[in-house]
Amino acid sequence: MIIGLTGKNGSGKGEAAKFLKERGFHYYSLSDVLREEAQKANLPVTRDNLVKLGNELRSCHGPSVLAEKVFSRLDPEKNYVVDSVRHPSEVEVFRRRNDFFLAAIDASQEIRFERIKKREREKDPKTLEEFKALEQREASSTNSTDQQLDLAIQRADVVLKNESVLDELHEQVKRILIEFSKKKSRPDWDDYFLGIAKVVALRSNCIKRKVAAVIVKDKRIIATGYNGTPRGVKNCNEGGCPRCNSFGLSGTGLDECLCSHAEENAIVQSAYHGVNIKDTVLYTTFSPCLTCTKMIINAGIREVVFNVEYPLSDVSVKLLQEAGIKLRKHEVSA
Repeated sequence: MIIGLTGKNGSGKGEAAKFLKERGFHYYSLSDVLREEAQKANLPVTRDNLVKLGNELRSCHGPSVLAEKVFSRLDPEKNYVVDSVRHPSEVEVFRRRNDFFLAAIDASQEIRFERIKKREREKDPKTLEEFKALEQREASSTNSTDQQLDLAIQRADVVLKNESVLDELHEQVKRILIEFSKKKSRPDWDDYFLGIAKVVALRSNCIKRKVAAVIVKDKRIIATGYNGTPRGVKNCNEGGCPRCNSFGLSGTGLDECLCSHAEENAIVQSAYHGVNIKDTVLYTTFSPCLTCTKMIINAGIREVVFNVEYPLSDVSVKLLQEAGIKLRKHEVSA
């Protein structure tokens, strides 16, 4: 999961981030991206300079530029805490992932100013008036590409009050982790098996189209196949199939193609290894052609789930229906 943190200066975002880091979350801060840029430009790393630099970057490259830089580094298999979200466009970048949750950390202005004074950073505001003026500049702007902290906070999924002891903040963070974990949805079986088929398709050696199929029994994959030239024959992408390598018109010269289809390979591989595929479900990235359809019927497969329609599939669909085989389209993202 990705936990985003937003909030005003001195609210306690750093403490929440530290708590999550200690529990295995990988840490990114949009402010660190700004610090990197400041160092490249030989600018002193002050809060004023970071705000100014952030506004300049958003003006030149769009309001989501900082979030995009961090988003491109995220591994879907890891948990992250992303600190210093300060613009609504940054929020929208992370919302592309359904495992993103934005928490706003909040405390009164007086409490936050006292915290700022205690940490005694050289460039921090020294008076409450300076603190208020800086906060106002960060909160909102008539320029849509400038920092818009108030609008980012408004988009938070939850607001955590941090005006007492740290243990209370930690307990609040724990609670949102537990609640969010309950709401996170796992892929359903169709998404799961078609997702695996998409990975299998990467093994295809055909230069025209990459297709894959997986055969499933009792929610367990028992065979896979991808399209390409037969075993022992030069790979299509090495010149093994003259038809594909001529890059002729789609749908023409199919009788001259040397590549076996994904469904065909999955079924033949099952026979080769003595695997019974009667009453199984075949997941394929493209709906089957007529030749594969006949093999599916005769192999005893009871259901076909596909992601994208094959251009020449009308006859195949009718034949599967006549044979009593269930056919379903289930779209998954690329």
